[in-house]
Amino acid sequence: MIQQTLVLIKPDGLIRSLTGNILTRLSETKLEIVAAKMSRVSKEIAEAHYQHLKGKPFYPELIQYLQGELHDRNKVMALVYWGEGAIAKVRELAGETNPEKASPTSIRGSFGRIRSSGLFENVIHASSEESEAEREIKLWFEPDEILLDLYPTRLVKKENAVKEWA
Repeated sequence: MIQQTLVLIKPDGLIRSLTGNILTRLSETKLEIVAAKMSRVSKEIAEAHYQHLKGKPFYPELIQYLQGELHDRNKVMALVYWGEGAIAKVRELAGETNPEKASPTSIRGSFGRIRSSGLFENVIHASSEESEAEREIKLWFEPDEILLDLYPTRLVKKENAVKEWA
């Protein structure tokens, strides 16, 4: 099944100059990159991204982590990968969320670490399922930033007509 998935190279991956290594590993999937950008992470975006973890004891630190407050690097690289079985392929290559439990050959197993506070610095985010991928892609990208029409859009009349998520 053809799918799309969101990948974020998190602030710790950027500050440690792991972008090239991570992209090289992801190229093993033979998936196509249909969107990519560097993005500053507002508190609102971070909270919306991790809305499913709200209420967990580590949630505030997780929001700070994604915003780059723990690494003095307020940006992520956001990418959309597209192709056959995209979600499973990227998730397998990313490895388990806990870097200590991740396969040593996975991205998180190779480059992740756990802070003394217990926060997982796992350098990468990968969508877990199709509905999450859609929600996350729409959160991080506008329709015109993606090279394919992945989801329905509509034209909205403003000063200039622009696409927005339907």
